[in-house]
Order: sequence, then C-alpha cells, then structure tokens
Amino acid sequence: MSIKARIHEEMKAALKGGDKARLSTIRLIMAAIKQREVDERVELDDSQVLAVLDKMAKQRRESIGQYRDAGRDDLARKEEAELEVILSYLPEALSEEEIGRLITSAIEEAGATSMRDMGKVMAKLKPQIQGRADMGQVSARVKAALARA
Repeated sequence: MSIKARIHEEMKAALKGGDKARLSTIRLIMAAIKQREVDERVELDDSQVLAVLDKMAKQRRESIGQYRDAGRDDLARKEEAELEVILSYLPEALSEEEIGRLITSAIEEAGATSMRDMGKVMAKLKPQIQGRADMGQVSARVKAALARA
C-alpha cells in the first residue's frame, strides 16, 4: 500500500473513531499533498510524498522552537502533536553511524575531493536519506567531511 493510500485509510479511521486532533493533522497532510499535485500537475509517488512529509516535519520542528522561545507552550504542544502524527508516516530515522557510513560511501562513489563536489554527493545521498534524517544536518556533515578531504 502506498503512503498516500495509507494516509487516506487512516483519515477514514480517525473520522470514524472521533480522533479530532489526528484527523486535523491528517487533513493538513492530505491538503499539502494535493496542493503539490495540483501545482505540478502530477500524481505524487511515495518518494515525493515523503518529501512533502519531511518538509512538514521540518516546519513543525522550527515552529516548536520559536513557540518555546516566545513562551507559548500551548502552541508548541499543538505543533508537537502534529509532528508526532507526521513522523508516524515517515520511515524510521537513521542513526548517526548509519548517516556517517552513507556519507562516506556517497563521497567515494561520487569521487568527491573538494567542496565543488558537494552537489554530486548530496544527489547520491538524498534518495537514501530523504525523510529519515534532517537534510540540513546531513549537508553540514558532508561539508565537514569534504573540508577534511
């Protein structure tokens, strides 16, 4: 079953079960997916749906930090609840060691020797890591690794 179909089925279950908080977040997810499909005039596959979910998770993490800094714990808790639902559709997160191994192998495969090769390395990493790690942190780690090379 595709991720999009799973989300749709869980939306029905949340509707029937009366889980308003989960239903609200699932509707946000479906709206984001639909918006991207309409904008690009395509049917999103699983990797594209993961990209949408990853973006939504990143937005929630940033919002949580901003709300906490502003002393708005009520809004931060709401964002955390949404983040929890979004993360339930993303694959299991990679460990730091797994990310390190993937970065090392991508640098070797791309034949990267300097910062100019950053794009090649990230192009190899993105399909393997999308939705399983924060791409910003991965990018910083690749930069550090290439700086040492």
